[in-house]
Amino acid sequence: MVTVTVWNEYRHEKESDEVAEVYPDGIHEVIAEGLREAGYEVNTATLDEPEHGLTEDVLDDTDVLTWWGHKAHDEVSDEIVERVTERVRDGMGLLVLHSGHYSKPFKQLMGTTCSLKWREDGEKERLWTVEPSHPIADGLPESFEVPRAEMYGERFDIPAPDELVFMSWFEGGEVFRSGCCYTRGKGRIFYFRPGHETYPIYEQDEIRTVLDNAVEWAAPGDGPEPFFGNADPLEDLD
Repeated sequence: MVTVTVWNEYRHEKESDEVAEVYPDGIHEVIAEGLREAGYEVNTATLDEPEHGLTEDVLDDTDVLTWWGHKAHDEVSDEIVERVTERVRDGMGLLVLHSGHYSKPFKQLMGTTCSLKWREDGEKERLWTVEPSHPIADGLPESFEVPRAEMYGERFDIPAPDELVFMSWFEGGEVFRSGCCYTRGKGRIFYFRPGHETYPIYEQDEIRTVLDNAVEWAAPGDGPEPFFGNADPLEDLD
């Protein structure tokens, strides 16, 4: 069984009544609930736990890590960032959600600022499935709506995705690359845009389907272990 660790800052929910009304037990618990229903073994971790809940033992037992952060990116220890990025390069999957685009692990793995335009007006978002044959798009329609969302707009300062699964359009006219796939080392990374803290987006069926599919896609496979270093020839050399 694939083991998922759902990581969340868990600050907005404790400091804002508006957010607590939407996610009384934390964004992480709603995400975890959906993934448990999909059949995964799921644990949660939050910023204020020792080592941010991401001890070496926890990460060693994690096949896929989901990351939601927003207001406290700078409080994440550089030691933990190195621990997470090393595990990704070693094969752990990483799902970076919404404002996690500014998280230290994602920025380090991308090597860019990961900056973008934004506007919080509660406008409609339409996500278009631009790569319908991709496993993360399995079971989804050609397009679907998020009724109220925070706008993110291009330019999104990221490397060109290995595969782009979703594009978003907003009522204000902006577009955004909202479902981006990468490989770093042996690990797979998926950035998924929807998920603002004041809207119940993680309870929406289509969003849960995306996260379910993304976990399955990002989970480590059983490929051969690569060898690096000085190598003897496989064939006779003259």
